[in-house]
Amino acid sequence: MLLSIDTCGPLGSVALARSSGDGPELLAQTEIPGKTYSARLIPAIQELLAARGATVAEIVAIVVTNGPGSFTGVRIGLSAAKGLAEARSIPIVAVSRLAVLAHLAQTRAAALDASRHEFYFGDFSAASDERLLARDSFLERAASLGLHLAVCEPSVHALAPSAILVSAPTAADSLGFALPRLRARDFDDPVTLDGNYLRRSDAEIFSKPKLVHHP
Repeated sequence: MLLSIDTCGPLGSVALARSSGDGPELLAQTEIPGKTYSARLIPAIQELLAARGATVAEIVAIVVTNGPGSFTGVRIGLSAAKGLAEARSIPIVAVSRLAVLAHLAQTRAAALDASRHEFYFGDFSAASDERLLARDSFLERAASLGLHLAVCEPSVHALAPSAILVSAPTAADSLGFALPRLRARDFDDPVTLDGNYLRRSDAEIFSKPKLVHHP
C-alpha cells in the first residue's frame, strides 16, 4: 500500500494506492475540507485503510506534499506523515505542490496564489527554482512563459490568461509525480524533513520585536 497526503491548499486529500510494476494503482481518494485538517486527517486515513480491510502496517511508503501553501495545512500534513513514518519505519517522499502542478499540466513552470498580492512560483525547466514573487514580477514571468505556465486557481488565471488552467493537484497526483523517486528508493529523512514554505509565517511577519533592556 502507498499512502499520499496533501493538505497544502484550501481543499485537502488523502489517497491510497497499491504498488505495482506499472506504477501506483489508485484504490481510493477522499477529500478533506480546509480548516478541518487537524480533526479529520488521521480519521480519514483510518477510514481509507478500513474500507480496504488494510492496516497501517501494510503501508510501504508515504508521499506527502510539503508545500508551498497554507502554513497550518503544511504543518498538519507533514506532522502526520512524519509521525507515521518514524513510528512505523515507513519510507517517506516529500514533493512540492508547484512541481506536482507543473507535472499535471505538462508545463515547465507553475504558480499558486500566496495572498497579499504575492505568488508562489516554480520553474522546473532545468534545476528546480521555487520562489515567492511580488505581483509585478509574477506578471512579467507569466507573460514570458505563456502556455509553459500552469495555474489551478481562476483568480491567478485571470491575471495570466495565457497560462494553462488545470484542476488543483490532489494526493493522487502527488503519487504519480513521486513514482520515479519511489522506484529509485530516493527517500527523505523524516527527522530533518521540513515544510516547503517559501516565506515566513504570519506570526513571524507581524510579531513585534522584543525590547532589549540594557543595564
